Amino acid sequence: MLSVDKLVDENYPRLKPKSWLSNTIKALLRRLLHERAFLQFSEDYPHLKGFDFVEQSLESFKFTYSLQSNEIERIPKTGRVVIIANHPIGSLDGLALLNMVGKIRPDVKVMANQLLYNVKPIQSLLLPVNNMSGNTDRHQLKALTQYLKAEGAIIVFPSGEVSRMKVNGIQDPQWHSGFLKLALNTKSPIIPIHIDGKNSALFYGASMIYKPLSTLLLVSEMFKQKCSSIKIRIGEAIPYSNYSDMKLSLPCKVKLFNRHLYSLPKNKTGIFKTETAIAHPVDRQILAKALKSCELLGTTPDNKKIMLFEGPLDSPIMREIGRLREYTFRAVGEGSGYKRDIDPYDSHYQHLILWDSEDLEIAGAYRLADTKHIIDKHGLSGLYCSSLFIFNDSMNEYLEHGLELGRAFVQPKYWGKRSLDYLWHGIGAYLTRYPHCRYLFGPVSISNEMPQLAKDLMIYFYQMHFHKKTLATSHHPYQFSDLAPLVSAFKGECYEGDFRTLKDLLSNIGCSVPTLYKQYSELTDPGGVHFLDFGVDPDFHSCVDGLVLIDSRMIKAHKRKRYMPDLSQ
Repeated sequence: MLSVDKLVDENYPRLKPKSWLSNTIKALLRRLLHERAFLQFSEDYPHLKGFDFVEQSLESFKFTYSLQSNEIERIPKTGRVVIIANHPIGSLDGLALLNMVGKIRPDVKVMANQLLYNVKPIQSLLLPVNNMSGNTDRHQLKALTQYLKAEGAIIVFPSGEVSRMKVNGIQDPQWHSGFLKLALNTKSPIIPIHIDGKNSALFYGASMIYKPLSTLLLVSEMFKQKCSSIKIRIGEAIPYSNYSDMKLSLPCKVKLFNRHLYSLPKNKTGIFKTETAIAHPVDRQILAKALKSCELLGTTPDNKKIMLFEGPLDSPIMREIGRLREYTFRAVGEGSGYKRDIDPYDSHYQHLILWDSEDLEIAGAYRLADTKHIIDKHGLSGLYCSSLFIFNDSMNEYLEHGLELGRAFVQPKYWGKRSLDYLWHGIGAYLTRYPHCRYLFGPVSISNEMPQLAKDLMIYFYQMHFHKKTLATSHHPYQFSDLAPLVSAFKGECYEGDFRTLKDLLSNIGCSVPTLYKQYSELTDPGGVHFLDFGVDPDFHSCVDGLVLIDSRMIKAHKRKRYMPDLSQ
């Protein structure tokens, strides 16, 4: 594990192997670097690698860490993330952090220099870099970028070395910008973690006199940490948009991240606007057991189950649906900003679920409400749509035979795998069982991340071809920025031609028509789909909601046959 002979031979090749000077240096280093203890550890645990090695190392030193229990959920179970931390001890604090994060993210890797990468038992947990000052090899940078884009988690110590004593206490040396470049390039959220620990006065004194000497003392300092403990504070995630939009230079942003991290133990408001962590997944076995009581509406060709659930907000099923909603909506620039996207309406609505019984995952879901039943029991305010739109009296006939749809999602893992189509099979099965529900309606969102011009084009187009007046108006009506370019963009005579124009114009600004808008508008024969109004939802990242109304009796014959075969005869 650690060989002083090898260390000296590699770093001082001109030193004669058996000379007095060589023997003296090696004897001093063996004592300073505790070579015997490392060799004994290697003999006792030759089989340990990865997290097992990390855990045993901490146990051998009886080195522990503490953290606030509610903060551990700030480490996301899935998804790309860059975790930054200070490095007060320069040894066991790094192992402790890796151990802690690894319990939540077994896929986590640490950005490590070549010296650390030579510790073979933990190589599987490391991503090597030459240094953190910007001279990292291109292939190493590519590996880091690819790992994050594959939704991995990376730990970075921005200083690249141990903390030193400064006027304002124990602080990291100047941070390098590598972590921020990496996060910007991959659009990753950044989670700051503060570690409260320190080395001995001897170490800091040596550091002030001669910095290389203090570096040699680091191993001795590690052995002084036996039977000690550190405190870890985990900050909330800083979303990409909250640091990328700042009109500041890279060095200035790095300094702000440093200040933000060091504010964590003081319980002060940080520099950056943060985001509440998404809740961790519900235990798979508990979830599977709870779903057995749900009504089965059908089974897909690849053996997924289409199920119907209705139950309390604290049920395992509802908690997992809420978690997945938030996870999915945040991925497209929306979301409630809470740990779970759950609201009071969920308790008296039904939930159409696509269940993957092999992976024990909810692939996607729709929220449903038989509007007559809801209004009879809870009044008009019992409908979620009533919180977004004002219904006129002429809407009553549609509510009498309505089915409200909303909160539709397919979690990212199942994108491109026919999951939305399977959910529509479930809606078809529901309509077959409850034929009095003729009209489908509900809010369809447009992400606030879409540029203003793109939103203007979308809404103008759908109002031109699908608008139905007098039925409903938004509480917060959408305001166009400039009508002139919109009027000239579309002819208004042919849906197909204008739709091609819309797609081309959106493509020019890097956007596309949201899936549900495309699907709903092509679901029925002409006149079967209407968008009643568009409004801003201030409680949902200021996304735009379009209220769609669909006459199920006008669903195109081939789609009716596909989704509602029992009613297509």
